[in-house]
Amino acid sequence: MKKTNIILGLLFLVVNTFAQRNTILIIADDISPDYFGFYNESIDTANTPNIRSLLAKGVMFNKAWGSPLCSVTRAGILTGKFPFRTGIGAVITSSASPQIDTAEMSIAKLLKYYSPTKYSTACVGKWHLTLGQPAKYLYPNKCGFDYYSGNFNGAITDYYNYPIITNGVTSTVTAYATTQTVNDAINWLDTITTNKPYFLWLAFNAPHTPLHIPPSTLTTVTGLTGTTTDMNINGNKYLKAALEALDTEIGRLFTYLTTNNLMDSTNIIFIGDNGNDTRTSHNPIKTKSKNTLYNYGVRVPMIISGPSVVNPNRTSNALVNTTDLLATICEMNNFPDWLNYIPVAKKPLDSKSLMPIINNTVIKVSDWTVTQKFTVPVDTNDGTTIRNQDYHLMRLDDGTEEFSTQT
Repeated sequence: MKKTNIILGLLFLVVNTFAQRNTILIIADDISPDYFGFYNESIDTANTPNIRSLLAKGVMFNKAWGSPLCSVTRAGILTGKFPFRTGIGAVITSSASPQIDTAEMSIAKLLKYYSPTKYSTACVGKWHLTLGQPAKYLYPNKCGFDYYSGNFNGAITDYYNYPIITNGVTSTVTAYATTQTVNDAINWLDTITTNKPYFLWLAFNAPHTPLHIPPSTLTTVTGLTGTTTDMNINGNKYLKAALEALDTEIGRLFTYLTTNNLMDSTNIIFIGDNGNDTRTSHNPIKTKSKNTLYNYGVRVPMIISGPSVVNPNRTSNALVNTTDLLATICEMNNFPDWLNYIPVAKKPLDSKSLMPIINNTVIKVSDWTVTQKFTVPVDTNDGTTIRNQDYHLMRLDDGTEEFSTQT
């Protein structure tokens, strides 16, 4: 009997190790941990039961850093590199802005072309790694995504009327943007061959400005007038409404996954890309929010949840960076030797796999984390910031330095 139990245990381990794994990376735009009730410093929190549900099967990272701005963080996730290696140090606004090199070895390329099990790949929603020029409409596809549908720019001007690019073709959408993003994701998932593993990069515009009122079916927040004056005065309420609407639509995606027997084989990663902007910031000093190297500008929510997590419902105080997601996603999808497929010309990478934390075998993978901001032309907030478990050093390019303790 004892020998039988050992054999059964080993079989379970083998099956669990090599079972098909899918991954959905959900990126919320401009959101700090303090809008979520499950973080200790939560203030004026939004109603997010579906995001919260990830905790029971996941690990919540309490000290995750992105970068101060969206293009920078996204480039780091896609390539596993810090800003000084990607060349993208600020928001992409003009032809003078450094943009993603399609020759980079992205997460999507690794999973699509080199993983032992070739993955279907899609990027849905906000891109913002290149300008929205016709000549670059296929850049997401060139970066390894079988399917792309979304907006190229940093922000849409109207949540109910905006242009999207679908595999290089332009069209106009009049559905609420958060709803459209989930529609596109589900429509793509419907095309995947049975038993074909998938990687979905799901990048919402919300809750980034403009602070347009979501449909009443998606939020319980009331009393919003939609006037510019009200949005400026009550920005927090509008953000809460947008974030709740995002959560409601994420719930619709989760229902789809459950109905189609995909939930139990799908790891879901939820992150923000940078801190809140000044209109929605809870920081008492608004100038230390998004677009700065202060902790509030770069610290983001991060949850990794799903079948790969050992002993879930944990909180990790490890220092992690959004660049770590490339290595983590590859290894989470049974692709441990991914680094061998990075061309020498594209090395080194900065991504460190978080799988030892996911497997609950270690409590940290790094002693420090770092990020940067550099713009063309230069900005007063440009510089580099680094922290360990106890201290945070920020050095701006104008010579200013700040040193502080961190918890």
